[in-house]
Amino acid sequence: MTETFRIALLIDADNASATSIDFVLNDLAEYGECNIRRAYGNWTKDGLKPWIAELHEAAIRPMQQFDLTTHKNASDIALAIDAVDLLHSAAPDAFAILSSDSDFTPLVHYLREKGRAVYGYGRSKTPAPFKSACTRFTELDKVVPTEAAEPVKATAKKATTKKAIAKKAETVAPADVPKPVAATSANDIKGDARLMGVLRSAIASAAGDDGFARVSAVGQRIRNQSSFDPRNYGFTSWTKLFKALDLFELRSEGTTAVAVRDVRSKS
Repeated sequence: MTETFRIALLIDADNASATSIDFVLNDLAEYGECNIRRAYGNWTKDGLKPWIAELHEAAIRPMQQFDLTTHKNASDIALAIDAVDLLHSAAPDAFAILSSDSDFTPLVHYLREKGRAVYGYGRSKTPAPFKSACTRFTELDKVVPTEAAEPVKATAKKATTKKAIAKKAETVAPADVPKPVAATSANDIKGDARLMGVLRSAIASAAGDDGFARVSAVGQRIRNQSSFDPRNYGFTSWTKLFKALDLFELRSEGTTAVAVRDVRSKS
């Protein structure tokens, strides 16, 4: 009987939108059971109210952290301390961190050095060091359109002027709801030298004598090399991304044996 792959999900509620939680939980279900779910924040803030409704529905444990200093919160350090404690006490197989805060980069390095996979979820503007440190990083505003909106930050004083109220109304108007992000163009992907280098090296390392490599094996090698996720480029799988480029050739498409070859290998 195979043991369940256990994942600890830690949420920085101050730096994440509640609209993404369903997607994150469904995505993590691909790897195993998310049996530890905690969200950190000062729950007395108005800005975290959207999370309140999600906590019970998604069986997430709220971890209260009061702001001890103005314009700063204690959630970051509390999340990091709990992650280290969980590593040694509950010993999950992997961690998932929902945040766009690069301050968690050292924590991710530490967890990976201890042999744990770390799945990061945040906005596309998340600093590169945090993205690269993760086993895989998913840009939520590319796969969950409503995530493109910034989390609402609670203010010390309520706005009472007509101008402030009108401005607040504009930020939640239906017209401002972002549309689904289109797939990145082939030319833009080709122009990403690091991505192309990872793709080609992954194919080369998994290829047989005929130059073809199973896409499943290629995907595994990509995960070993970087935190790239095809969904960040508007594609649901590596197969669809390869198909969008004229630099690669697919074989047995539509089957579990689908394989890819770098067209340069033909020569």
